[in-house]
Amino acid sequence: MKYSIFCCSFLFLLLACKQSKPEIQLNEGIWLAELTTLDDQQLPFNFKLYTAPEGEYILDIFNAQEIITVDEITTFNDSIIIKAPGFNGRIVGTFTPNSITGRFIIETMDRNIAFKAVFDTPVRFRDTASPELNISGIWETEFSPKTEDRYMGKGIFTQKEGNVIGTFRTPTGDYRFLEGVVDKDSLKLSAFDGAHVFLFLAKVTDSSLTGMFYSGNHFKEPFTAVRNETFELPSPDSLTFIKEGYDKFDFSFPDIKGNMVSLSDKKFENKVVIVQLMGTWCPNCLDETRFLVAHIEENKQNNLQVVGLAFEYAKTKEAAINGIERLADRVGINYPVLLAQYGTSDKEQAQQKLPMLNHVMSYPTTIFIDKTGEVRRIHTGFNGPATGDTYISFKAEFSDYVAKLLQE
Repeated sequence: MKYSIFCCSFLFLLLACKQSKPEIQLNEGIWLAELTTLDDQQLPFNFKLYTAPEGEYILDIFNAQEIITVDEITTFNDSIIIKAPGFNGRIVGTFTPNSITGRFIIETMDRNIAFKAVFDTPVRFRDTASPELNISGIWETEFSPKTEDRYMGKGIFTQKEGNVIGTFRTPTGDYRFLEGVVDKDSLKLSAFDGAHVFLFLAKVTDSSLTGMFYSGNHFKEPFTAVRNETFELPSPDSLTFIKEGYDKFDFSFPDIKGNMVSLSDKKFENKVVIVQLMGTWCPNCLDETRFLVAHIEENKQNNLQVVGLAFEYAKTKEAAINGIERLADRVGINYPVLLAQYGTSDKEQAQQKLPMLNHVMSYPTTIFIDKTGEVRRIHTGFNGPATGDTYISFKAEFSDYVAKLLQE
């Protein structure tokens, strides 16, 4: 709590002061950052720091094929704030030309993680040995095995020499762009996207993985996997549905200006409607939001309406609305996003607000409604760009299905 108060006061001081180039300059080039997870494990990622033509610092975070550009960096004397794009996370600390030390903080989610970075270290995982095995291929994965919380995943990996890229797909989405190494007989994978801190560590044999998944310093769970090139997850269109006794999907929530919006409003009449259950804190939701924004821009359709229902961690209504506005500004959201819930993203509470659904299993969940108001499909989760061919196939199928609904 004391550290949070300090951070808020520090942020106010930075904003109040006239910004000028500090006497201490950060070195430009490749850096190695590390975040401390549970069990004091170090989650590494690389970033490139450089200066924009206007003189401001820019930072590019690398996760496999993904590059996340951070352009909200504030410095004062030897203090620094790095604010993640699209999310409410920020790094607060002090720096020298060759180092940054501080904390990664998401106040709305009570996240506070030790952070450090050093200049001129281009490797992601240091001091690794030559790999003894190659894990390229498909892995049938079980998280939290033999417990009531168990769920299945599909590991998809490509290894070149000791370097590995890929992801785990699950019924509720993917773990985005993972990058790492096989160090002798150990697999090490990590990702940092400005909101989520993912670290996977496992022992490897020719046919199995046994390891631990860490999410920041607040959660961990074991996982096991076996090679299975034919393994597939259940269809995401089969997991969420309208309960018996309900014949319509409906909602009534305020927009960011406080105006109540309902699916029964005139603007939705005789329109194909896509309803997105999402949160501004959710990386898979961000991937889907970017996809929806691009689809709307590329396919101008008067008979198509998209509306987002935001379920927010933010503890106050004002903070939740600020988060929605920030995401809308950063991503260029071209459809309304309503505030469905704040103070928690609890799925049981979300389902109570939408009692016609059998459950809210995942953020995002996408509901397709035809021109007559009938729910035609509910897609649970979102497998984004990190899933490669799965994402490419989804985009084509999505466009074809929406076109079909519009033609009816």
